[in-house]
Amino acid sequence: MSRPQQSEDSLRINQYITAKEVRLILNDGSVVGVVSRQDALDAAESARLDLVEVSPKAEPPVCKIMDYGKYRYEQQKKKNEARKKQNTVEVKEIQLRPGIDSHDLEIKVSAAEKFIKNGNKVKFSMRFRGREFSHQTIGLDVLSGVISRIGNCAKLEIPPKLEGKQYTMLLAPNVK
Repeated sequence: MSRPQQSEDSLRINQYITAKEVRLILNDGSVVGVVSRQDALDAAESARLDLVEVSPKAEPPVCKIMDYGKYRYEQQKKKNEARKKQNTVEVKEIQLRPGIDSHDLEIKVSAAEKFIKNGNKVKFSMRFRGREFSHQTIGLDVLSGVISRIGNCAKLEIPPKLEGKQYTMLLAPNVK
């Protein structure tokens, strides 16, 4: 039997259970019913297992006789499996200039398509320097060309908007 201690995940075990009466569940899943805390502790001791308060807010609290170390191990295993299956979405940024050549733009668009097919979002930044800022329509035309080329595999999440001296827009993968 493991040492009686208060767990990190706020489950009370063994002597840390404070209720006078508890609803007892044996380790095979059968329900004994409402018994005193001491009787439940004696039953756990005789089974060489721990008494764990699984539902402290119930009236009376529900306690189960189980191997607490094994229970924590299984909970950690479930948590790790959930973390493995979790899908994180990254935002990839592609920087453009208003005077970008058509071939360079094609390369950047194909890179953006790869990112989107991998499930990532793509942020396009159109930076203006010096006199380029007075010709913002050229930059908007380039960004609208990007939207028309990628439109079949992505959706426009944030349309082009001016932030300081650059236009930014965000494309996300189509949800199928």
